[in-house]
Amino acid sequence: MEQLKWTERKFDFGFKKEYLPFMLERIKATTSRIEEMVRNVPEVKLEEKPGEEWSVKEHIGHFIDLEELHQARVEQFKEGLTELRPADMANKKTYEADHNKRKVAELIAELKKVRAHFISSIEQIVEEKLDHKALHPRLQKQISITDLAYFVGEHDNHHLTIMSGLLRRTAV
Repeated sequence: MEQLKWTERKFDFGFKKEYLPFMLERIKATTSRIEEMVRNVPEVKLEEKPGEEWSVKEHIGHFIDLEELHQARVEQFKEGLTELRPADMANKKTYEADHNKRKVAELIAELKKVRAHFISSIEQIVEEKLDHKALHPRLQKQISITDLAYFVGEHDNHHLTIMSGLLRRTAV
């Protein structure tokens, strides 16, 4: 079955701030899911690129590359800004990074570090900022920090699903 493209996904937001712990728990689990997925898979398999698709390592690197954007958006919520920073929809950083040259363990370790910082930043937001909303530039919807955490979790799951499919296709 063909997977829906990320840019074609539609989102309904409006999660109450009480949902934030659930959203954070979900995105905390991303690195564990990756570790389980790549366990005992040779590095060379994690570097395979079917056609124009990214390899598993490149998907992991993409998570790392996006943490800068996620972190910037958290800071924008803290500052009370009304519009969030747009993403680079061309994913230039990921295409230029050459993540396949790195060991998967290094990529996962870096993702754990930057993701922990992102989660910690959200956990430090004062209660009254949790209700603040800002415009998501691509979706043209008002979102809260809880909605952002949901969105990041959905994005993680999107790429994890692709990675899983890649590994099934290249299984020996």
